[in-house]
Amino acid sequence: MNNWPEGWSDNNRGSGYGHGSASAQPDGARVMRQVRRGPAAPPGGGQAAPPYGVPSQPSYVDGQGHDGYDSGYNTGQVYGSPPGGGGGGTGMREPRPAPNWRRRIKWTAITVVTVLVVTTIGTYFWADSKLNREVDLSKVIDRPEAGEGTNYLIVGSDSRAGMSAEEKKKLHTGSAEGKRTDSMMILHTGDNGPTLISLPRDSDVEIPTFVGSESGKTYPGTGRRVKLNAAYAEDGPELLVRTVEFNTGLRIDHYVEIGFAGFANIVDAVGGVEMDIPKGGIKDSKSGADLKEGKQTLNGEEALAFVRTRYALAGSDLDRTKNQQKFLAALANQAATPSTVLNPFKLYPTMSAGLDTLIVDKEMGLFNLASMFWAMKGVTGGEGKSMNMPISGSSGGNLVWDKAKVKTLVEQLKNDEKVTVSGN
Repeated sequence: MNNWPEGWSDNNRGSGYGHGSASAQPDGARVMRQVRRGPAAPPGGGQAAPPYGVPSQPSYVDGQGHDGYDSGYNTGQVYGSPPGGGGGGTGMREPRPAPNWRRRIKWTAITVVTVLVVTTIGTYFWADSKLNREVDLSKVIDRPEAGEGTNYLIVGSDSRAGMSAEEKKKLHTGSAEGKRTDSMMILHTGDNGPTLISLPRDSDVEIPTFVGSESGKTYPGTGRRVKLNAAYAEDGPELLVRTVEFNTGLRIDHYVEIGFAGFANIVDAVGGVEMDIPKGGIKDSKSGADLKEGKQTLNGEEALAFVRTRYALAGSDLDRTKNQQKFLAALANQAATPSTVLNPFKLYPTMSAGLDTLIVDKEMGLFNLASMFWAMKGVTGGEGKSMNMPISGSSGGNLVWDKAKVKTLVEQLKNDEKVTVSGN
């Protein structure tokens, strides 16, 4: 039976087709008929019919990519895309649009600003809630008139509240009950730079008429003269403010107090404070100070010993107040450096250590507190002046203020003028 198309015979296959050949040329290359994949136009136009009745083969390429055999690649249907997709059926994906960098930068900036605002607001309310507003200056009577600028009374107390027996031993604080003032300073801020004035604890002052902060009872003044730190021991911060205002004529706008433990914790939180210890060093068994001469970074324990030392100093309490001024200004400078302010791992512990132990007046706000620290930083930077209250002599172991100089000093502070008075 002949299965070949009509008019074909085995002879039409060509000699040797399918029977092998000794020739080196492959059979197909020598004898296979060339199958035209698409119809060729005959000479003179028209379309040629398939030869010998062989069915026409579908065209793979017709110039348009639509007729003939369609495997789906032309339209993208092989990968499930709808007909006509992928660039009009060419099988090519349209290029992605270029990134809109202006839009991206805009939204990034909005996000960053939002995060900063939320963080700042959250930090403000967190810090504000930690302030111990315990001192009520409204209980202070017969107050002087307010002048220009702002006056802070900064007090370092010997409070041991919250300290364990081990901490008291380590910091050489002793175990006395209650609390007394270990240092007192007036910080004036205004348009002519800050002025930091130490009030020696042994200053000779008069206790005036006052109203008890707890009892509400009026205690008439009798002309009684005591050391300044006795006022605090007698009736706390309110009587201390009343006594300072009465003996100077300068109105105190804000009150800030910190105890032993809080002071040491702040110093440790900022990573220590660099100080230049004078020649010969400082060694004092009472405060625990054992410091070599030269520049060095003091930790909390060493810093507390440094500011409390007076028996090892030639000028006793007057020299101690000078050391206290230097250290507090250096501490404020360290706390305001970018390495502290811009580092949340140092900023928040520092703020927490300070705010947990600070005692302030009821009207004190965070902006007032920040202004105080920046002013103290300014004293270190040479923008202001630091001094002791002018002293004229002593009486019964008390340091007597120079009345004429104190009067001039107070007038300059009230008028927010440049301070020309010098202290001891």
